[in-house]
Amino acid sequence: MPQLVTPLPGPKAKAIIERDQQVISPSYTRSYPLVAERGQGAIVEDPDGNRFLDFAAGIAVVATGHCHPRVVQAIQEQAARLIHMSGADFYYENMVQLAEKLASLVPGGVFRKIYFGNSGTEAVEAAIKLARYHTGRGQFIAFLGGFHGRTMGSLALTASKSIQKQGFLPMMPGAHHIPYAYCYRCAYGKTPDACAVECVKVIESELFRATLPAEDCAAIFVEPVQGEGGYIVPPKKFFDELRRVADKHGILLVFDEVQSGMGRTGKMFACEHFDAIPDVITLAKGIASGMPLGVMAARAELMNWPPGAHASTFGGNPVAVAAALATIELLEQELIDNAAEVGAHLIGRLRNLPKRFRNVGDVRGLGLMIGIELVNDQETKERAPLLRDQIVEMCFERGLLVLGAGPNSIRLCPPLVITKDQADFAAETIESCLKAL
Repeated sequence: MPQLVTPLPGPKAKAIIERDQQVISPSYTRSYPLVAERGQGAIVEDPDGNRFLDFAAGIAVVATGHCHPRVVQAIQEQAARLIHMSGADFYYENMVQLAEKLASLVPGGVFRKIYFGNSGTEAVEAAIKLARYHTGRGQFIAFLGGFHGRTMGSLALTASKSIQKQGFLPMMPGAHHIPYAYCYRCAYGKTPDACAVECVKVIESELFRATLPAEDCAAIFVEPVQGEGGYIVPPKKFFDELRRVADKHGILLVFDEVQSGMGRTGKMFACEHFDAIPDVITLAKGIASGMPLGVMAARAELMNWPPGAHASTFGGNPVAVAAALATIELLEQELIDNAAEVGAHLIGRLRNLPKRFRNVGDVRGLGLMIGIELVNDQETKERAPLLRDQIVEMCFERGLLVLGAGPNSIRLCPPLVITKDQADFAAETIESCLKAL
């Protein structure tokens, strides 16, 4: 559990922050002054000896917890044997082993091939290029609130915060955005039980009719659970309708599971909750417990591009691959089940917050991917971004690390190793912050 021994930030942490401000790009976003020195499981310690319960997990990255001994051992053993060779030009077995494993895990029962990069945005860039190459088409559909990365191709698909594009326009041409299946704030004024999936039907009724020829659309990019947009869980019929539209018009369906994949939702991939099958899937974050690795997995027949069409010097680095193999083993043996069990327990603790606190509009999530949306008024659903930021800061001051998502939501994405006691501490801390306000 957390233990705070100095005012925050402590003197050593404060000195590091001051040095950071002199040499680190100001484009980074830091919500509060945490300086991490070491981590174990779900606990992070700063240089002053303050211990925090981590419900951010390095932005949903350290799925197996900080410095899991089996992951550390895999990294150490691989680093002593081979650190780098570049899978873009040479062969090594553990990259093949990981590709075989991932190809068997992606749902759909079809043969897949794997591309390795270093990050989520690189995985999305690879998917963009593959979709254009394979289909011969140049246009894409993505969703408002979606986040797919910050490099120029993936940034064109991103529609999370305008600040992410400010100063970088024009974007890659060909990206078209429509509302996501955000049932709490339905763009069409519907309720889940009464909607006709207008958020997908608009593709044919408006987009294809007015601005985007269907025969020039290469792919639809969608997050099965929207991450940076606010941890939004759509209904199953959203995916049924997406698949219908995609198949009808020969469009690829790309699932961005960079944040929602790798056990986070209580299943290996979030799309499994909806019986949805991607043509292409992108993965990163939790796949290697903190080592840099991105994956684009596609149906084998889609990967008809030739040698040299796309590659990465560091993608599929042997050490990162070793960490991923150890991570997947831990996920399959115990941590996906733990995410489902502890996540259900935590959501159960939080579900009634809207009834108890007038500033909580919605609580939603799957597994250990949980969002709490803050509002100024439950009737009007007026967003409360300043209140959200205040609660995030108050949690830090109480030893709990959380992050915002979307304009006014708190995201809970702890390591998948957390216990019910730690989940209870997080719930009680958030409740105490709400009470204090």
